[in-house]
Amino acid sequence: MSDPFTSALVIANPASGTYEPGTAETVRRRLTDAGLTTRLTLTEHPGHAREAAAGTRTPGGPDLVVAIGGDGTAHEVAAGLVDGTGPAPALLTLPTGTGNSFHREIWADLPWREALELALTAPHVRAIDLARVAENGASVLLGASTGVVAQSLITARGIADAGRDRYEKAVAASLRTFTPYPGRVLVDGEVVQKGPTVFVDVGGGRHRGGRFKLLPHSVLDDGLLDVCVVGTALPLRELPALSRDGGHVGREGVVYARGRSVVVERTDGHPLVFECDGDVLDPPRERFTLDVRPGALRVAAPPPDGR
Repeated sequence: MSDPFTSALVIANPASGTYEPGTAETVRRRLTDAGLTTRLTLTEHPGHAREAAAGTRTPGGPDLVVAIGGDGTAHEVAAGLVDGTGPAPALLTLPTGTGNSFHREIWADLPWREALELALTAPHVRAIDLARVAENGASVLLGASTGVVAQSLITARGIADAGRDRYEKAVAASLRTFTPYPGRVLVDGEVVQKGPTVFVDVGGGRHRGGRFKLLPHSVLDDGLLDVCVVGTALPLRELPALSRDGGHVGREGVVYARGRSVVVERTDGHPLVFECDGDVLDPPRERFTLDVRPGALRVAAPPPDGR
């Protein structure tokens, strides 16, 4: 068991998909009642969570940052924590977003109140890997993708539904109009796939959109990136059902690999639609490189004995 936390910054995104008024104050009071010196920041604009997290890496800063929101909030806070200098606090995510994939990676589907109690009563800190996009230095928490996965995450922005059903509808809508692209993927310098490509997913986390297990064998702290490439031999209509539990892996036209560096390319001269943690990277490019950052992020996690 790790040492108990003594101070915390709560960063809450009131605009996240399932946030309820009063949640941040409830969390703040529980931390204070547990003896932690606690501050609360409510985000007001994109990038605010990252700025607040980066400001914690100073002498005398908090030893715990609590992120209340969805995967976008978790991504911003993680980026702020790893890109700063000085002692890094641990990150605890409490899910009030749409997909909540990162919380699921760490806590399964444990309700946020129970996760908070475990973090306070049985504190445990785990160092997990991140990825870094070589072309612009962006940190990747959950994963990066091209093809229909990237398009689905973009499509989901225009769907009003809350929760994981939003991504289910986005995938269905994207599949109706998607055209595979000519691509190539290299892992540690070796070509693992070349040809018509439906999607590439690199991570990181096993899940995207909270519901789809695209990288079922991924381990967050093994020092490697997992990559899954789906070609056109797998019928598009079968993809949503298979990817719910990782059943697409091992099927014809699907390549699964691991390595420390992954290059994703489009080979016809057109730019890739390429997203990281739900954000489309700009400017567009024909090629992106992701490198692993072993143990880059400290997270509050369930104790190894499962208490």
